[in-house]
Amino acid sequence: MSQAYRATWAQCRAEMLRTVRNRRFVFFSILMPTAFFFIFTGTMDGGGIHNWAAYYLMSMTSYGVVGASLVTFSQRVSKERAQGWIRLLRMTPLPSGAYVLSKAAAQGAVNIGLILVLFLTGGLSKSIDLPASVWIEAGLWIWAGGFAFMALGMLLGTMRNSDVVQVLATILYMSLSIVGGLWMPTSAMPQIMQTIAKFSPTYRMGQGPWALIGGQPVDWSGIGVLAVYMILFMVVSAYIMKKQEAV
Repeated sequence: MSQAYRATWAQCRAEMLRTVRNRRFVFFSILMPTAFFFIFTGTMDGGGIHNWAAYYLMSMTSYGVVGASLVTFSQRVSKERAQGWIRLLRMTPLPSGAYVLSKAAAQGAVNIGLILVLFLTGGLSKSIDLPASVWIEAGLWIWAGGFAFMALGMLLGTMRNSDVVQVLATILYMSLSIVGGLWMPTSAMPQIMQTIAKFSPTYRMGQGPWALIGGQPVDWSGIGVLAVYMILFMVVSAYIMKKQEAV
């Protein structure tokens, strides 16, 4: 048991190091959200949104976590499958399921660091003053939501062509971020787009933090919706992987 634990932990550490050294991770998950935060909070007043800087910081933190959990994650899984890395791991003492577990755990740990970096950068630069409970609850909501996008990244990663995966992941990343209101508030969208936005996982990602910032009651069903998305993506990706292994 201890040997299996050590092997899984070693795999998890390796995954974390590979993630933070990835240039795409740094660009999509740290530099882009930070740049957008300063640009939009410096040039827009938020259209009457209470505490606009804090609101948009939550949007961009969610945006960064989605990028790390979807774009970076999916490409890495795709490349490893194409290179036969998963088949190689089956011949090692690593327990069954440790591959997915180590990847999810490592990405989860990286997402915590990402949230802290963006919160500190935005909060200190704009002197955002929020109760500690709001920072913690908002951070936990965004962190938990990241697992739904990891599951989507795993689904995209079932494709062995990493170039195609990169294009699809980026398109999904940008499209979902716009539709879900991470780039601009849904209140600024036409009514039909506001209705569509509520079905997107990115909207549910920002829903809790936005409510906390505005002092409104938090609709915890948003976490339930994200959990449904996560389970759906996991089931479909597991089915596809089994079919591929059978072939």
